[in-house]
Amino acid sequence: MRRAGPGARMAAPANTAQTADAARTPETAGTAAASPAAVREPLRTEFEFELPRGFVDESGTVHRNGAMRLATARDELIPLRDVRVRENPAYLSVVLLGRVITRLGTLGSVHDGTVENMFASDLAFLQDFYRQINAEGHTRAAVACPRCEESFEVELAGSRLGES
Repeated sequence: MRRAGPGARMAAPANTAQTADAARTPETAGTAAASPAAVREPLRTEFEFELPRGFVDESGTVHRNGAMRLATARDELIPLRDVRVRENPAYLSVVLLGRVITRLGTLGSVHDGTVENMFASDLAFLQDFYRQINAEGHTRAAVACPRCEESFEVELAGSRLGES
């Protein structure tokens, strides 16, 4: 195999767009845009959920339905500077969830104090939900029926325990 030296001229690479256009016939032109692989879903940045128990505010109102947005790198870095997180690393999820929950029932705002006063089962649900949307980018899970072994997807967000 020969290598080109510093002064040697090399052939320019073919323009792949022009090559692909030339190879297309009138019958195949435009099929790439129509294929299912070429169609992409728009990026979802906010996901709705329903808490298993619900957050009870000071007036006794129960708030179950809410929304969480995708976390940014900043969302995950800023809580590391929080004194409460430095003293107790388990507090990280409380501060982080307070930043990414955008809506909860009729509450005017959601913050780490809100998350701090949630039931443990709701906190565990939100931690799992956070991991699901930020790692997978969706709230669907592939499952199989234990009886007939048929595969299908279930929506994890918005469904309460025991419901489908």
